[in-house]
Amino acid sequence: MKIALVHDYLVQYGGAERVLECFSELFPYAPIYTLVYNKKLMHGVFDKKDIRTSFLQKIPFSKSSHRIFPQFMPMAIEQFDFSKYDIVLSDSSSYSKGIITGPETLHICYMHTPMRYAWDDCQKYTQDFYFPGIIKKIIPFVMNYIRLWDRISADRADRLIANSNFVAKRIKKYYKRECKVIHPPVNIKNFVVSQKKGDYFLMVGRLLAYKRHDLVIQAFNKSGKPLKIIGRGPESKRLKKIAKDNIEFLGRVSDEELAEYYSNCRAFIFPQEEDFGIVAIEAMASGKPLIAFRGGDILEHAEENKTAVFFDKQTPEALAEALERFEKLDFSQEYLREKMEKFDRSIFKAKIKAYLDQEYANFKAEKYGN
Repeated sequence: MKIALVHDYLVQYGGAERVLECFSELFPYAPIYTLVYNKKLMHGVFDKKDIRTSFLQKIPFSKSSHRIFPQFMPMAIEQFDFSKYDIVLSDSSSYSKGIITGPETLHICYMHTPMRYAWDDCQKYTQDFYFPGIIKKIIPFVMNYIRLWDRISADRADRLIANSNFVAKRIKKYYKRECKVIHPPVNIKNFVVSQKKGDYFLMVGRLLAYKRHDLVIQAFNKSGKPLKIIGRGPESKRLKKIAKDNIEFLGRVSDEELAEYYSNCRAFIFPQEEDFGIVAIEAMASGKPLIAFRGGDILEHAEENKTAVFFDKQTPEALAEALERFEKLDFSQEYLREKMEKFDRSIFKAKIKAYLDQEYANFKAEKYGN
């Protein structure tokens, strides 16, 4: 059985790339097709893999500024040839679901989300990533084409897997399709419950506008409580300018350092709406409760006053009030850890393998009647 893997673009190492990493461990000889590959930013994760890129790889600035080329990405993803494969397993937040496969090839797509900048606020997308003025003017017109292509291409996968029930509902709304839900993998074994208790609160993730570091900084500026922020991104300079001395920016840290910061914090701050909050799961696997916005998929995995304190509005005032409630509660680190065990990588890989085997058998039966 010949298998190929497809990924949108390999230009950062985040949750989607962790999923691809698990796929590649399950199928170590499968080539990885992707629009653009920036080896320097992948920290050696895929160095030994057979990476096959599109024509965009040769366009200047594509590896560092891939978001300015949305008009070319549908064409680029459609030009890959998968005729020699029995199964193509794609994971997609945008374009890889739109590959074209023949009738003899089963295409299974693991969908992280429907394309956000096509179906959500296009203007907000251009603001969040600080595009040059000329690009901001062009993107709304390009998005009309992208939105049409995205809706059509969503029908190309034979089977869909969603990474959460929250995403499954969005798939149903935008693409009118049902899907299997398999939660993403988390390196649960990398995180430990520690009896040490630091005095700081923690945020982890790329410094992007939608993650709402700004409202957290405003709340902690006023409270004076210590806050550590791990991550890098386009919001970095702006956020550092508005933060007071009680807030520390740590940039990128090693996996070992990250686990230690999780274990020693008082609580994890999670103010954004996410399709699946891997960093929140990692924090709870370290025995640390969340102070989280009541939105997105995290509501399925956190329990009010047992593993989390929620706030209902994305405002500094709502977060400050949640911080006050947190101070009056006690949380069981062991209970937090136990509830997160189900997200371990080994469980994810077993579920994916079982699903692929079953669906390939069903696919052959549909095609050949045996």
